[in-house]
Amino acid sequence: MDLFRFVPFRLNRLAAEVSAALSGEYQARYGLDIPEWRVLATLGFRNDACSAQYIAYCTRTHKSTISRAVTALMTRLLVERVENEDDRREFRLRLTRKGKTLYEQLIPRLLRKEREILCCLSLQEQRDFARLLGKIENSLDLVQTSREADKKEAY
Repeated sequence: MDLFRFVPFRLNRLAAEVSAALSGEYQARYGLDIPEWRVLATLGFRNDACSAQYIAYCTRTHKSTISRAVTALMTRLLVERVENEDDRREFRLRLTRKGKTLYEQLIPRLLRKEREILCCLSLQEQRDFARLLGKIENSLDLVQTSREADKKEAY
Protein backbone atom coordinates (compact mmCIF):
# COMPACT_ATOMS: atom_id res chain seq x y z
CA MET A 1 0.00 0.00 0.00
CA ASP A 2 1.26 3.47 -0.90
CA LEU A 3 0.59 5.49 2.23
CA PHE A 4 0.60 8.73 0.26
CA ARG A 5 -2.35 7.50 -1.80
CA PHE A 6 -4.30 6.16 1.19
CA VAL A 7 -7.22 8.59 1.65
CA PRO A 8 -7.46 8.40 5.48
CA PHE A 9 -3.74 9.22 5.73
CA ARG A 10 -4.11 12.10 3.26
CA LEU A 11 -7.15 13.52 5.04
CA ASN A 12 -5.40 13.35 8.40
CA ARG A 13 -2.33 15.18 7.06
CA LEU A 14 -4.49 17.77 5.35
CA ALA A 15 -6.54 18.38 8.51
CA ALA A 16 -3.39 18.73 10.60
CA GLU A 17 -1.86 21.24 8.19
CA VAL A 18 -5.04 23.29 7.85
CA SER A 19 -5.42 23.37 11.65
CA ALA A 20 -1.81 24.49 12.00
CA ALA A 21 -2.27 27.21 9.39
CA LEU A 22 -5.41 28.50 11.09
CA SER A 23 -3.90 28.27 14.56
CA GLY A 24 -1.32 30.81 13.46
CA GLU A 25 -4.16 33.31 13.28
CA TYR A 26 -5.34 32.79 16.84
CA GLN A 27 -2.41 31.36 18.79
CA ALA A 28 0.24 34.08 18.64
CA ARG A 29 -2.13 37.05 18.74
CA TYR A 30 -4.80 35.74 21.12
CA GLY A 31 -3.05 32.95 23.01
CA LEU A 32 -5.58 30.29 22.05
CA ASP A 33 -4.66 26.69 21.36
CA ILE A 34 -6.59 24.46 18.95
CA PRO A 35 -9.00 22.95 21.52
CA GLU A 36 -9.72 26.39 22.99
CA TRP A 37 -10.45 27.69 19.50
CA ARG A 38 -12.81 24.75 18.90
CA VAL A 39 -14.76 25.63 22.05
CA LEU A 40 -14.83 29.32 21.18
CA ALA A 41 -15.89 28.59 17.58
CA THR A 42 -18.67 26.19 18.58
CA LEU A 43 -20.07 28.60 21.14
CA GLY A 44 -19.62 31.54 18.79
CA PHE A 45 -21.69 30.20 15.92
CA ARG A 46 -24.56 29.20 18.21
CA ASN A 47 -27.16 31.60 19.54
CA ASP A 48 -27.73 29.68 22.75
CA ALA A 49 -25.70 27.95 25.42
CA CYS A 50 -24.70 24.31 25.01
CA SER A 51 -23.02 21.54 26.94
CA ALA A 52 -19.34 20.63 26.81
CA GLN A 53 -20.49 17.23 25.59
CA TYR A 54 -22.17 18.94 22.61
CA ILE A 55 -18.87 20.68 21.77
CA ALA A 56 -16.94 17.41 22.05
CA TYR A 57 -19.48 15.67 19.84
CA CYS A 58 -19.55 18.36 17.13
CA THR A 59 -15.79 18.87 17.00
CA ARG A 60 -14.90 15.19 17.42
CA THR A 61 -12.55 16.17 20.26
CA HIS A 62 -12.16 14.07 23.41
CA LYS A 63 -14.27 15.42 26.27
CA SER A 64 -11.27 15.70 28.62
CA THR A 65 -9.54 17.93 26.06
CA ILE A 66 -12.68 20.06 25.79
CA SER A 67 -12.94 20.21 29.58
CA ARG A 68 -9.38 21.55 29.90
CA ALA A 69 -10.05 24.09 27.16
CA VAL A 70 -13.26 25.24 28.87
CA THR A 71 -11.41 25.66 32.17
CA ALA A 72 -8.72 27.77 30.47
CA LEU A 73 -11.33 29.90 28.69
CA MET A 74 -13.28 30.39 31.91
CA THR A 75 -10.09 31.52 33.66
CA ARG A 76 -9.65 34.12 30.92
CA LEU A 77 -13.32 35.15 31.30
CA LEU A 78 -14.12 34.22 27.71
CA VAL A 79 -16.63 31.49 28.59
CA GLU A 80 -19.11 31.18 31.44
CA ARG A 81 -21.31 28.44 32.82
CA VAL A 82 -25.07 28.90 33.04
CA GLU A 83 -27.63 26.61 34.61
CA ASN A 84 -29.59 24.40 32.25
CA GLU A 85 -33.17 25.46 32.83
CA ASP A 86 -34.41 22.00 31.83
CA ASP A 87 -32.05 20.14 34.18
CA ARG A 88 -30.65 22.16 37.08
CA ARG A 89 -27.97 19.52 37.71
CA GLU A 90 -26.37 20.35 34.38
CA PHE A 91 -24.51 23.46 33.34
CA ARG A 92 -24.29 24.82 29.85
CA LEU A 93 -21.62 27.03 28.38
CA ARG A 94 -21.78 30.33 26.55
CA LEU A 95 -19.42 33.07 25.50
CA THR A 96 -19.07 36.09 27.74
CA ARG A 97 -19.17 39.55 26.19
CA LYS A 98 -15.35 39.41 26.09
CA GLY A 99 -15.53 35.99 24.39
CA LYS A 100 -17.99 37.25 21.78
CA THR A 101 -15.75 40.21 21.02
CA LEU A 102 -12.76 37.92 20.55
CA TYR A 103 -14.79 35.57 18.35
CA GLU A 104 -15.99 38.47 16.18
CA GLN A 105 -12.40 39.72 15.80
CA LEU A 106 -11.17 36.28 14.76
CA ILE A 107 -13.80 35.34 12.20
CA PRO A 108 -12.69 37.73 9.41
CA ARG A 109 -9.05 36.67 9.91
CA LEU A 110 -9.95 32.97 9.72
CA LEU A 111 -12.19 33.42 6.69
CA ARG A 112 -9.35 35.26 4.96
CA LYS A 113 -6.98 32.40 5.84
CA GLU A 114 -9.51 29.89 4.49
CA ARG A 115 -9.63 31.81 1.21
CA GLU A 116 -5.81 31.77 1.07
CA ILE A 117 -5.75 28.01 1.63
CA LEU A 118 -8.39 27.37 -1.03
CA CYS A 119 -7.08 29.86 -3.60
CA CYS A 120 -5.33 27.01 -5.44
CA LEU A 121 -8.81 25.83 -6.47
CA SER A 122 -11.16 27.55 -8.89
CA LEU A 123 -14.53 28.68 -7.50
CA GLN A 124 -16.17 25.65 -9.12
CA GLU A 125 -13.54 23.35 -7.64
CA GLN A 126 -14.15 24.91 -4.21
CA ARG A 127 -17.88 24.23 -4.54
CA ASP A 128 -17.18 20.68 -5.74
CA PHE A 129 -14.72 20.13 -2.87
CA ALA A 130 -17.31 21.32 -0.31
CA ARG A 131 -19.95 19.06 -1.88
CA LEU A 132 -17.64 16.05 -1.89
CA LEU A 133 -16.61 16.63 1.72
CA GLY A 134 -20.31 16.75 2.59
CA LYS A 135 -20.87 13.41 0.86
CA ILE A 136 -18.04 11.80 2.85
CA GLU A 137 -19.29 13.36 6.10
CA ASN A 138 -22.78 12.08 5.31
CA SER A 139 -21.51 8.57 4.58
CA LEU A 140 -19.83 8.58 8.02
CA ASP A 141 -23.00 9.91 9.65
CA LEU A 142 -21.31 13.12 10.79
CA VAL A 143 -23.55 16.05 11.58
CA GLN A 144 -23.19 18.88 9.09
CA THR A 145 -25.40 21.56 10.62
CA SER A 146 -26.18 22.79 14.11
CA ARG A 147 -29.78 21.70 13.57
CA GLU A 148 -28.64 18.12 12.99
CA ALA A 149 -26.37 18.27 16.04
CA ASP A 150 -29.23 19.55 18.18
CA LYS A 151 -31.33 16.53 17.19
CA LYS A 152 -28.71 14.00 18.27
CA GLU A 153 -29.22 12.63 21.75
CA ALA A 154 -25.54 11.75 22.28
CA TYR A 155 -24.82 14.85 24.35
